[in-house]
Amino acid sequence: MTKGSNALGRHVLVEYFDCDSESLNDINYIRDAMLTAAEKSGATVVNDVFHLFNPHGVSGVVVIAESHLAIHTWPEYNFAAVDLFTCGTEVDPWIAFEFLKEKFKAGNHVTMEMKRGVLAPNGRNIAYKPVSSVKKDKKMRLPSV
Repeated sequence: MTKGSNALGRHVLVEYFDCDSESLNDINYIRDAMLTAAEKSGATVVNDVFHLFNPHGVSGVVVIAESHLAIHTWPEYNFAAVDLFTCGTEVDPWIAFEFLKEKFKAGNHVTMEMKRGVLAPNGRNIAYKPVSSVKKDKKMRLPSV
């Protein structure tokens, strides 16, 4: 759970505008920035994958024990779209956001935070974790346990 919330995770969606186009097309710069952002936010890095597109643009993901950080860049538009998805109470995605904003020299940005896995809507406590969300109906047979 996240601090002060009944959600399992926080998913910060970021759009960085007016960025430095050269850095947005540099796969090593992007990889280093994303890995450092993960570490600064308190995350545990598990793995990473980055790809440089031709003629331009980088996509990549840093898998963290607490979920992931992902990026897609459009250097020709000075734009980057970033997902900062963290679970638990020890990682702060907003630290990663601030770090990346500076690294990409973003002139403007738009953010939205979503709570993921809200387990107790309307203040109700849930005493168990459901095994499956599949509903049993006449057309579907569930395997016997």
